[in-house]
Amino acid sequence: MIRVWAAAILIWGSVTAPLFASDLTHTLLSFEELQGWDEDRHEEALEVFLNTCPDMRDPDWRSLCALAQQRPPAKSFFELFFRPVKIEDDRRPLFTGYFEPELNGSLTPTVRHRYPIYREPAEAKAANPWYTRQQIETGDFMRGYEIAWVDDPVELFFLQIQGSGRIRLPGGRMIRVGYGGSNGHEYRSVGVELVRRGVYKAHQVSAEVIKNWVRRNPVEGQALLWHNPSFVFFRRIDDVPSDQGPKGAMNRSITTMRSIAVDPAYTPLGAPVWIEKGGATRINRLMIAQDTGSAIKGPQRADIFFGTGAEAGRQAGKLRDPGRMVVLLPIQRAYAMLSEQL
Repeated sequence: MIRVWAAAILIWGSVTAPLFASDLTHTLLSFEELQGWDEDRHEEALEVFLNTCPDMRDPDWRSLCALAQQRPPAKSFFELFFRPVKIEDDRRPLFTGYFEPELNGSLTPTVRHRYPIYREPAEAKAANPWYTRQQIETGDFMRGYEIAWVDDPVELFFLQIQGSGRIRLPGGRMIRVGYGGSNGHEYRSVGVELVRRGVYKAHQVSAEVIKNWVRRNPVEGQALLWHNPSFVFFRRIDDVPSDQGPKGAMNRSITTMRSIAVDPAYTPLGAPVWIEKGGATRINRLMIAQDTGSAIKGPQRADIFFGTGAEAGRQAGKLRDPGRMVVLLPIQRAYAMLSEQL
């Protein structure tokens, strides 16, 4: 899911730029050092790896993908042909979560469905920046660019945060929309704004808290959403069945609790990544790096995909935990990386 603004940006604002490569350290680990490795369902991770590894271009990855397509025993496959490498700098590890929203909508406007999802006009594509969020939502120059109409302006705002989602039409049919462009304005965090106003403390702010506050305070809430001038346009995505996950940065469907968004400057897209997430609910699991996000910066930073719908959103919105992530690299690549460090 190519999200323009991840949940961490929504609440905490911009993220520090990556450090220079010379500030990185690479530590080779054994599989015995991975907490919970033996208890994971490795065959699930292998299936997710197979979903995107054919698109990896480097020869070592292509060779391993060809071998994986023969469906070897999953745990042995990873242990024989990969080595765990912890890549880190001086930034603290951080795991957050994201999800695919599901909204109620219609292909035509109704009394209930009054809030349009727009595709990008050519004028917006040519200009940088274009009109602000408030101007787009209150002007009359967007007629004819509607993809669908939904029943909740707050959920529509958060659909733009995630960058893609599903729309449930009357009768139950689903359509999917994905990121189709933006108005070019810099994002302003509404969570940070609530903290600045003294409405909440920083540790109290979450997506659900923001939604509830906007709904309880409709006039001030609308002004709060307009505080963010950035606006996202969408496009219909009709080539992904509604029972599959949304497309990630590798242009393939991502998988609930097995796909993560990473910083590709440090973690190759398509690579297996061992996750050890701390916090109240611990997760020790092999996942696949199949997505990216604007807030995902650094070698120990990942966004876990929680799935589709309201419950997935609640779980993802609560997640902000420490831990450790370890990239599984092809053996020769892992040792070459270590030798370059010496």
